[in-house]
Amino acid sequence: MSKVSKWIIVGILLFTTFHSTPTTYANTQSVVVDTASLHIRSGPGLTYDVTGSLKKGTQVVVLSTSGDWLEIRDGNNSGWIAAWLTTSLDQSTASATTIVSRVDQLNIRSSPAIGSAVLGRMSAGDEALMTRQDGEWAAITYNGITGWVHSDYITKLVEQTIPTSITEPVEQPASAELFTVAVGALNVRKKADLSSKRVGLISRGETYTVNKTNGNWVQITIDNNKQGWVYSFHGTLSSNGTKTAGQPETGTVTILSNGTNIRAEATTSSESIMLANAGQKFSIIKEDRDWYKIALPTGESAFIAKWVVSTGDEPVTAELVDKEKKSRVPGTLKGLTIVIDAGHGGNDRGTTGTRGTDEKNITLLTSELLAAKLTAAGAEVVMTREADTYVSLRKRVAISSQVGADAFVSIHYDANPDPSVAGFTTYYTHPRQKALASAVNGGLASSVNLRDRGAQPGDFLVLRENRQNAILIELGFLSNATEERTVTTDMFREQATHGIYNGLLDYFDSIE
Repeated sequence: MSKVSKWIIVGILLFTTFHSTPTTYANTQSVVVDTASLHIRSGPGLTYDVTGSLKKGTQVVVLSTSGDWLEIRDGNNSGWIAAWLTTSLDQSTASATTIVSRVDQLNIRSSPAIGSAVLGRMSAGDEALMTRQDGEWAAITYNGITGWVHSDYITKLVEQTIPTSITEPVEQPASAELFTVAVGALNVRKKADLSSKRVGLISRGETYTVNKTNGNWVQITIDNNKQGWVYSFHGTLSSNGTKTAGQPETGTVTILSNGTNIRAEATTSSESIMLANAGQKFSIIKEDRDWYKIALPTGESAFIAKWVVSTGDEPVTAELVDKEKKSRVPGTLKGLTIVIDAGHGGNDRGTTGTRGTDEKNITLLTSELLAAKLTAAGAEVVMTREADTYVSLRKRVAISSQVGADAFVSIHYDANPDPSVAGFTTYYTHPRQKALASAVNGGLASSVNLRDRGAQPGDFLVLRENRQNAILIELGFLSNATEERTVTTDMFREQATHGIYNGLLDYFDSIE
């Protein structure tokens, strides 16, 4: 054998020994999907194409691993899935660590990335259980929420051992005594499952005794001693309290705008008995659906809509009177207040794509990325929601008025019964909103590779009722399978938010 041949063989052996390759399992291992819908990708990373999807509870065989990605086999198909969205069926145990948050408002995110959706927040001193770490991110369980936090903002405490074997969540005695509803309306279901039959409806501010828990669900007793389950993320759990079940907290409301109607009955068609100005406060007697019954200085009672007030436990995020506008620096957004409205949220999923994408999730991801760009350009950015929570349409409009927004931008994704319909659209309702819609639509057209449907008039409440300059953007059709695959990528969100930013900049430069 020649010397050259020998060196080639040595090289091959060295490459085989030291080259990093995915780990292959000697003994076949299985995992279970632990999220509503999990994408199968062509490679180990978010940049690879989506080739399919798996439903929650699906068990698949793991062929190999690469970092935090698993190569799996599903029937005759194979691909890669995110390991942090699955649970192992291995009966071994894993080391877990108790952590404590070092800061207030620490975001708990759906995946280990700044751009992922916010599931909840921790306050300084709150403890959680860390089950694993991925670089600078820690997977934690906190108050029934499983998600990720950045390790720079936590401190590790005492280690303990927890089982990693996964079965269906087991009903357990309640660790909290009370559940208080935090959203406008919340379905009570027969079983701890979103697909289970609805047995009742409860409202914001109502408090109920917790009977037992099952994963992220709590069982409560409602009217006529009927028991049902609610998703705990849509409320707050507490260990002590004196409120009566089903009764809202009393408190005060603060008027957000001058000339607000106070009415004789809880309806917009009722007679206006007086006008209130920004900053005035009234005591709450009780809640009545989307209205508060309040006490007037005369000793009489009247009604005011929830969407035109701020409650005593809901901090006002800006001055309640007309504020003096700061001068804008040309070429920047400095001095401007922009409200970003992530469409849908909570029990309002929006449309669901042909590949299983929920609109509420990607509107939030897009809005967070847009907020980062506008803030970097000097704007004061206000989000109507920063987590998967329900916010009423009128409350979104009230936030816009409350902060005196220079622009209100509502982010959505579209749907149509005809799956061939495609493209992005920017809507306006009032003629005064058309210039902003045209400028932003132009910015998008120069950034994204979708059909341009133009700036069009549309009758949307968040535009129609908005006193501020407002637009609503539909960033492509989730009902079109090809377009859904495009608009759910990180690259598209980057391009779309860059286009919206450029459009806003062009608009404000043009009106100087």
